[in-house]
Amino acid sequence: MLSHSQIWAALDALAAKYGFSPSGLARRAGLDPTTFNRSKRTAGDGRPRWPSTESIAKVLEATGADIEEFIAIVKGEAPLEQKSMSALRFARTVPLIGLTQAGYGGFFDDGGFPAGAGWDEVPFPDINDENAYALEVSGDSMLPLYRDGDIVIVSPAATIRRGDRVVVKTGDGEVMAKILQRRTARKIELASVNPEHGDRVIDIADIEWIARILWASQ
Repeated sequence: MLSHSQIWAALDALAAKYGFSPSGLARRAGLDPTTFNRSKRTAGDGRPRWPSTESIAKVLEATGADIEEFIAIVKGEAPLEQKSMSALRFARTVPLIGLTQAGYGGFFDDGGFPAGAGWDEVPFPDINDENAYALEVSGDSMLPLYRDGDIVIVSPAATIRRGDRVVVKTGDGEVMAKILQRRTARKIELASVNPEHGDRVIDIADIEWIARILWASQ
């Protein structure tokens, strides 16, 4: 008999295979983004909560997977390489929040490292960086590089050089993904990834933190 943990682990593995976080997979399937969150897997009284057959059917339709593939993943018989990045191996999980959430207080410490509660988790590609975390893109403001539902892996400890893709948080809570064009002692110049959004020049004093994007689920 299949267990509660096997079914949920298979959904997580299917999400990873097709390049989604659990919430990104739910959104792609037309479900509430929180449907597959870990907090939803147990009822308030402690009883295990199972995913519905309808939600599983929608996930299979959204990914193009079939029920045989899903059952093989449940049983550990299916290879879990990502279709779009077949050489990528997922070794562990990292903390995940939405990019828009990142502007709120309580998710980061003063150095821009993840802190506090409210983080989800996402399977992590085999990149050797224990400080990394993940942000899920929402909306189309970062097209054509990043689409709605894409996951970007960010390192607050990585060295940043000109031309790197970065995530920047300002002192007033604005969070943006840009390309670092130039950095001086007083300012940074940022190019927008979406040509419909203008470039930015920001005083160093107005930046709370800046971190390099290492990888994206594209």
